[in-house]
Amino acid sequence: MKTYQEMSRNELLKERNRLEVEFEKIKAKGLKLDMSRGKPGAAQLNLSMGLMDVLSSESELVGVQGTDCRNYGVLDGIIEAKQLLAAMTEVPVDNIIIFGNSSLNIMFDMVAHAYSKGVCGAKPWCKYDEPVKFLCPVPGYDRHFAITEYFGIEMINIPLNDDGPDMDLVEKYVNNDPLVKGIWCVPKYSNPDGIVYSDEVVKRFANLKPAAEDFRIFWDNAYCIHHLYPDDQAEILEILHECEKAGHPDMVYKFCSTSKVTFPGSGIAAMGTSKRNIADFKKQMTVQTIGHDKVNQLRHVKYFGDIEGMKKHMEKHAEILRPKFEAVLNILESELGELGIGTWRKPKGGYFISFYALDGCAKEIVEKAKEAGVVMTGAGATYPYGKDPHDSNIRIAPSFPTPEELEEAAKIFVLSVKLVSADKLLETKG
Repeated sequence: MKTYQEMSRNELLKERNRLEVEFEKIKAKGLKLDMSRGKPGAAQLNLSMGLMDVLSSESELVGVQGTDCRNYGVLDGIIEAKQLLAAMTEVPVDNIIIFGNSSLNIMFDMVAHAYSKGVCGAKPWCKYDEPVKFLCPVPGYDRHFAITEYFGIEMINIPLNDDGPDMDLVEKYVNNDPLVKGIWCVPKYSNPDGIVYSDEVVKRFANLKPAAEDFRIFWDNAYCIHHLYPDDQAEILEILHECEKAGHPDMVYKFCSTSKVTFPGSGIAAMGTSKRNIADFKKQMTVQTIGHDKVNQLRHVKYFGDIEGMKKHMEKHAEILRPKFEAVLNILESELGELGIGTWRKPKGGYFISFYALDGCAKEIVEKAKEAGVVMTGAGATYPYGKDPHDSNIRIAPSFPTPEELEEAAKIFVLSVKLVSADKLLETKG
């Protein structure tokens, strides 16, 4: 089969006309399909319904340390929840704080704290005469970028390689510019590429020599136990331990939550970091809250028991997600694999498939798919300020649709890729 680039103008016109007829037939169906965000599907949510049954009016709601979980108190979380999430995020119990239902909320709070009050006594970021800066590995998580943009922080694109961020660039910026205050990282099954940071990359992070005393690595371990294949699970070096070994124990904030483990919006979240960072942030917490939802913390602990219970639960998630990912990947391969108009990664975990169209095509492809009834994440969302310099990357989220809807949506997507790519190449052949 010829690639689209190899086709003559007449061949490409014939192909484009055939695709247009097919597209109009699908458009006439009036479909409404959603591949826009990485939301768990109903079958995944059903896995956690037992969480609703572990507590009742007859339940003992006093923790192992004598805490009455119905009442005020215990600012940083009950010990049982600390033990569970410390195991989840691979840090010592003394290095973790339990928060509310969202790790994104914690990340926002940490930036707000640094911006308004300063990190561990350093100058607040709002007091600088020019904007402070954040490094942003791309493509990345749009909500990370939204936080830093909200505070007027200048964002700098850092390309992602197959084993993590371009560390030569990271070291150049961090080690030489005191205005560089942080970097966003999704180190395991990155959003959206599914990249896993190598041991070398983690060690280079730990051995950074920041020009700014308050530089922090925002290590979002969102998919730390979200494997698709039980016999092929990614493992990475534990960043907090590596930073301690390198003599930089305060340099990292490590985030996790159960948002895609149990119920999004009703889970528990945590931050792992140094004791000094914990003491620093608890000064804000004592003003901000009297404590988070300890009943929910206790509910999660009773439901899972320990980290092994949580891992077994995630295997059930994988059984639902794996066929969905493979269905999309198979359609991409069978429909686009030989046409030369797109590339994609095959993730081993996480929630997304990252697709790279021909330069200048991503926005049109997303709009074309929407025209036929498929809503996707906006093109450019995976880059700071919504500006993909190549207009190429599209994030595919297979988790929410049913298997039947997903197959339909994937076919519409590849049809949109073909149509927009044909139009783009016809311009060059004209």
